[in-house]
Amino acid sequence: MRLLLDTDILLDVALDRSPHAEPAARLLDALEGRPGRAFIAWHSAANFFYLVSPLRGKGDARAFLTDLTRFVDVAPPTTALLRLAAGLPMKDFEAAMQVAAALACGAGVIATRHVRDYARGPVRAATPRTLLEEVI
Repeated sequence: MRLLLDTDILLDVALDRSPHAEPAARLLDALEGRPGRAFIAWHSAANFFYLVSPLRGKGDARAFLTDLTRFVDVAPPTTALLRLAAGLPMKDFEAAMQVAAALACGAGVIATRHVRDYARGPVRAATPRTLLEEVI
């Protein structure tokens, strides 16, 4: 199964946000041995960088993203996908953009702590704990 990692998963690991960091890190560890199965949205990289760099430094934020791309690919952004996101019946536009990215890379699930944000989207959302239990 292909999956898209929501930005919150990356932030939990990079900022060691307890109690969420542990299952998020375990999920990334599980994906590390399975290249081509995990993706992030293009905008997640920028959001991650601007949220992490003030706390951990620009070098650490860039190093995290560079290391991540050893086994996580970036879903391709397009104008059509932005339009698709804008037309989804979801309250959270950033979550709608994540859904569009998931559709672009063929992901069947979005890994996130904010499952409710995706309730009206066409792609299933699940927490890292749930995905680990399902033996991704």
